[in-house]
Amino acid sequence: MTAILSTPLESWHINNGAKMCPFSGWNMPIQYKLGILKEHEFVRSHAGLFDVCHMGEITVQGSQAFEFLNYLCTNDLSKIQDGQCQYTLMCYENGTVVDDLIINQKSKTDYLLVVNASNIQKDFDWMQKQVQNFDVSLVNISDQKGLIALQGPKALSIAQKVFGEPVLSIDRFHHITLEWQNKPVFISRTGYTGEDGFEIMCDADQSNILWESLIQAGGDELRPIGLGARDTLRLEACYSLYGHEINDQINPLEAGLSWVVSLGKSNFIGKESLVTLKEQGIKRQLIGFEMVDPGIARDHALIYSGDQKVGEVTSGSYLPTLKKSMGLALIQKEFVNAELFADIRGKMKRIQKVKKPFFKLT
Repeated sequence: MTAILSTPLESWHINNGAKMCPFSGWNMPIQYKLGILKEHEFVRSHAGLFDVCHMGEITVQGSQAFEFLNYLCTNDLSKIQDGQCQYTLMCYENGTVVDDLIINQKSKTDYLLVVNASNIQKDFDWMQKQVQNFDVSLVNISDQKGLIALQGPKALSIAQKVFGEPVLSIDRFHHITLEWQNKPVFISRTGYTGEDGFEIMCDADQSNILWESLIQAGGDELRPIGLGARDTLRLEACYSLYGHEINDQINPLEAGLSWVVSLGKSNFIGKESLVTLKEQGIKRQLIGFEMVDPGIARDHALIYSGDQKVGEVTSGSYLPTLKKSMGLALIQKEFVNAELFADIRGKMKRIQKVKKPFFKLT
């Protein structure tokens, strides 16, 4: 039986009343005393602090680091400059998704990748398999690093109290490295909530002092937030979650992620398959929906048109900001505009297609 892993912040969570639960092989806080609903609302109105130390970090360095990553990933890496971040995908040759990730470019020979917790070893193995013809060094530094996300409208003012004026210069999807407590801290203006905010990477043994410093600086405007609210926040923003909207059975064109697939690039893994899929037309499409009838269509609920099964919910929940039960579903394309029903515990409940994202920061 595989042991459950602990982040450097596990004791803090337990001591502060978190409800803990296994997630991607880690013992993680699902919620604190406020509860998921109020935690979600607090991030939208103030700011939340998230332990994301379970996420993976991989360095890619060498004279051909740019060429390797541009071949490995679907997005066009030439679109970004030093100090910028890019959301992208790694695909298999058949066009389905290995993982989604963030690439941080320090220089064209030095990159930092942030990958999903459940995929760290799989991603690293996949990258090692592809790197053989490139002058590149790959290092999995996940165990050495802690990662904390500060999200919400008050995030900037709180970050400024801790890190000073330099954070004011960080634009969206940019990053800087600064010295804090005599050690380097990597700060990117990215996140997974649909809000403004930062993801802050430090040495693992510095995670607790950084967490405590942010909590103290935030005062009444900051609360620790568990993975429950993190999921409803990302669902409102319609961000993909690996294992739900994307996986090794779903391609990015079906998942609505064609905007990070640069088919005009000379070559990348999966390009040939994705070009063919685009030419032939996709057979399934990810749609946003809301419940018309009472109920919540949760993950894996089957979707029907009449008596025919036409799809499945990939993510579904009650969404606190919108005060509606909504979700994402992968549907056979010819039925996306049909009258649709979700099977909720054996009862057919009507749903209707709605525009994505459900929530967008203004």
